[in-house]
Amino acid sequence: MQLQGSHWSSAVASADGAGGRNTPLRVDAQRNLEHVLRAAREVFGELGYGAPMEDVARRARVGVGTVYRRFPSKDVLVRRIAEEETARLTDQARAALGQENEPWSALARFLRTSVASGAGRLLPPQVLRVGVEVEADVRVPQQRQVGLADPPQPELRLVEQPSPVVPGGPDDAGAAALLEVVGQLVDRAREAGELRPDVTVADVLLVIATAAPSLPDAVQQAAASARLLDILLDGLRSRPAG
Repeated sequence: MQLQGSHWSSAVASADGAGGRNTPLRVDAQRNLEHVLRAAREVFGELGYGAPMEDVARRARVGVGTVYRRFPSKDVLVRRIAEEETARLTDQARAALGQENEPWSALARFLRTSVASGAGRLLPPQVLRVGVEVEADVRVPQQRQVGLADPPQPELRLVEQPSPVVPGGPDDAGAAALLEVVGQLVDRAREAGELRPDVTVADVLLVIATAAPSLPDAVQQAAASARLLDILLDGLRSRPAG
């Protein structure tokens, strides 16, 4: 999903009105745009951001040419959806901060609201910094026999980096705002002793992505999400010493 700056600027102008002007859309054009955006959220939520534009067009019941007239490249459409979802998560985090006095309640409210809205299925991958590191001192489980010559096994870890934004992802300001407000929720819960001290912002965002499965039945999906989130929240909470 590479998108260069000049390409992005011209693409936005094409998608949002020639030369950056806010040109009013005809009623049918506005309706088509809404159908495309709704279809893109559904398709990307089910299949990921790698889904082709043709799938979006079929779901929107429009020709693929209609999609490309509004979004000259897939990068532009992906960026639009990613930015909207990033902004929605940020608003949900701010609402939790403002409406819950108890730190743990605020964090749990944010997670429940975000998972219930399905935002995790559209969480921009650039916000989740997942890296693979090799531990120098690898502790091997007793039940597993490993030869002395075997190399250390890679361990999957979440790696928080200062700039989580790459071309094709949400804009710098949007991603930074999300990480900042979720960081406040995490810090408050940790300082109150209610959150495990090793939990990071990246862990919390991973919970949102993990607890939002895409199932064909809406009732089953809601029940599965709620059950999985309960388990994950229990894992995030600190335990009394002893």
